[in-house]
Amino acid sequence: MSPLQGTIPIYVGALRADMGRQAAHDVASELRRRLARQHRVRMIFAAAPSQSPMLEALISEPGIDWGRVSAFHMDEYLDLAVGAPQHFGAWLSRTLFDRLPFAEVHLLSAGDDPSRSADAYARKLNEAPIDIVCLGVGVNGHLAFNDPPASFDDTASVKIVHLDEVCRQQQVSDGCFGALEEVPRRALTLTIPRLLAAQRIYCCVPGSQKRKAITRMLEGPIGVDCPATALRRHPHCVLYFDTEAAPEGTTTNREYRDAMKSRAASM
Repeated sequence: MSPLQGTIPIYVGALRADMGRQAAHDVASELRRRLARQHRVRMIFAAAPSQSPMLEALISEPGIDWGRVSAFHMDEYLDLAVGAPQHFGAWLSRTLFDRLPFAEVHLLSAGDDPSRSADAYARKLNEAPIDIVCLGVGVNGHLAFNDPPASFDDTASVKIVHLDEVCRQQQVSDGCFGALEEVPRRALTLTIPRLLAAQRIYCCVPGSQKRKAITRMLEGPIGVDCPATALRRHPHCVLYFDTEAAPEGTTTNREYRDAMKSRAASM
């Protein structure tokens, strides 16, 4: 049995679409709850094909005043041509930001000085608490672009990183680039402490290529060699897998429903 059993809700969908709908339902429910009691909600989104089922379903969720939601994203390539469709800000704009009337969308970009851009983005992030993060897990266990070994104690909120080959190959396998040599070697990323500072985290991970990383996340020691294990330190994280990603016997959806009911009752 995973160490997460009984401590963190895990939903397993028969298909990616099932995973996405359930995650979107839960994110939307949290959005409505927060908008009912506070003026503005601040969210961070991951940009990756693995997030598409959830984002598509979230767009169709009713009763959300997107005009009171501010959006950020969690990583961006450096050394990629201006206007390249692979930029994460461009991907999220096509997939989500241009399709909903957000109050604000803060795009992360390198600019002329990546270090200065990282500091400026960090200041925007730190102006107020982040309510919700929607993210995934990489094939090497990364969160955002924090490849292993990743520091759990970064004092910065946003930093420049060098991408490892496994991470870069994933971008090719996901169909974002035609060949490894096309994938940038550097990026800006939100750090693990910055991600974990969010009040709620919803993590969608589909696909058999992620199963090894998910097994390590659920069953291995918490540590820098599998950055995704840091999610086990968060008190309000929910995990969503499809059957291809979920290790055998990970959980049952009845346990997930019971855990979510217990959390709702405690709010």
